Amino acid sequence: VQLVESGGGLVQPGGSLRLSCAASGFSFSSYMLSWYRQAPGKERDFVARISSGGGTTNYADSVKGRFTISRDNAKNTVYLQMNSLKPEDTATYYCTTHVLKNEYWGQGTQVTVSS
Repeated sequence: VQLVESGGGLVQPGGSLRLSCAASGFSFSSYMLSWYRQAPGKERDFVARISSGGGTTNYADSVKGRFTISRDNAKNTVYLQMNSLKPEDTATYYCTTHVLKNEYWGQGTQVTVSS
């Protein structure tokens, strides 16, 4: 199982970014995928999750209405569209999944929101 995040960067407050997580090594369309984030000195926190078929999504209260999780099962990729970004969204963002009772994480992509 491999998860590779991309799309992070430096953005001004109020701006947007779209993160991608490319997956391989498992039956992607059969599993739920999630995004988490970790700011310096803080715990890793849940951001959003999406069901295997994409029909069900859940969000942390802190991002609800600003972030949208989606997936393309034909491309084995999950996305996180982030709008109206705030400085407190600055963190390393990770995608994760559970496959056969094992938990897998990508290496993360850094998002910095600053003027």
